Amino acid sequence: MAGELSGKVVAITGAASGIGFECARSCVGAGARVVLVDYAAEKLEKACAELGREASGVVVNLLDPKSVAGMMPQILEQAGRLDAFHANAGSYVGGEVHGGDPDAWDRMLNLNVNATFRSIHAVLPHMIERGSGDIVVTSSVAGHVPVVVEPIYTASKHAVQAFVHTLRRQVSKHGVRVGAVAPGPVVTALLDDWPKAKLQDALASGGLMQPTEVAAAVLFMLTRPPGVTVRDLVILPNMLDL
Repeated sequence: MAGELSGKVVAITGAASGIGFECARSCVGAGARVVLVDYAAEKLEKACAELGREASGVVVNLLDPKSVAGMMPQILEQAGRLDAFHANAGSYVGGEVHGGDPDAWDRMLNLNVNATFRSIHAVLPHMIERGSGDIVVTSSVAGHVPVVVEPIYTASKHAVQAFVHTLRRQVSKHGVRVGAVAPGPVVTALLDDWPKAKLQDALASGGLMQPTEVAAAVLFMLTRPPGVTVRDLVILPNMLDL
């Protein structure tokens, strides 16, 4: 798909690792100028160095409203424009509600929901003024099918889905497309709290995907012809029983 995003500028949150980094790599490979957005400055610097001269980084704490407010000016300073924004950053908390940690829920909900909404709000004026743009949100299959082992995470992704579906209808008249990529379990740092044996079993049985597979789905969404929106793209490992 080399050249399909030639001349485009893409910004991706949570881009220093995992799905975000692989999406950045994919977009660079397709010819885009990519601005990686992350709070981890050292990881961000390393990621940009690996991707080469078409990648640059912006340090943003998505949980800090003032930091988010400074994100778009920094993107414009780096790249001069913004054609696509991938709101990818998120976190995970699973487990039973009984005995759960509401403070951990709050941190996750703030990142998965509030920070996603706020960061998209920050880039919309530029896209609306230009009359074009793509917004992709990393959701989850849990936003479509309630997952009993992760009720709070599931709730956060249902909120994301509701936002994507309503925002899309609000901004389509401005030439802005909005869609969500909704993967099943992916091998990222979000699974760091999984027991090693569970992780190995899931990999061996085909119950997990790699971040590169999500990146390919996002690139597909960003390269659809004008007038076509991929509203939801659900991708699952073959052996996931949902």
